[in-house]
Amino acid sequence: MTRPNWFFAFPVHGSFVEVLPHPPSGFRRFHPDDVHLTLAFLGRCGEQAAKRALSALDGLLPILRQPPIPISLGPVTPMGSPGRYTALSALLDRGRPETTACLAVARDTLTEAALGRRERRTPKPHVTLARPRRQASAREREAGLSWAQQLDLSGVHATLDRVALYTWSEGRRERLFRIVAERRLG
Repeated sequence: MTRPNWFFAFPVHGSFVEVLPHPPSGFRRFHPDDVHLTLAFLGRCGEQAAKRALSALDGLLPILRQPPIPISLGPVTPMGSPGRYTALSALLDRGRPETTACLAVARDTLTEAALGRRERRTPKPHVTLARPRRQASAREREAGLSWAQQLDLSGVHATLDRVALYTWSEGRRERLFRIVAERRLG
């Protein structure tokens, strides 16, 4: 098995994914417990580096004093390169400016502690719903875009009230991720 990825994210109550239409073949819909909004992606940094970032988070939270952020989900869009996108994710309607500001302030502290570098991309808060399988054909990817355009998530509301350190789950058949540690906001 390859070395697992590590990341920090806001867990999102994901029961709403169970009532979505099934995605087309070639896609994997996220398990409700895997739904999250990424704060900082650390990649294959290893457990020690991830724990350094967790210590940095512990030092940052009392200074940041970030209150919980109410959000609602908006349109679903492909993420990654346009021709070979890696995820279908809901952008935020409500809570986008607050979440973007929180990401911009916090993620560099976490990536610097784990990786010794800052993220170069502009924060784009999103909640991933499904991913194409690596072997997904162009036709399957087009079907995925059609599926995404049909989704109406305007009734999905949540509160970002905790940050979790995630890594891969064992086996990864049912669930992709597991939470290693959590911290409350506020």
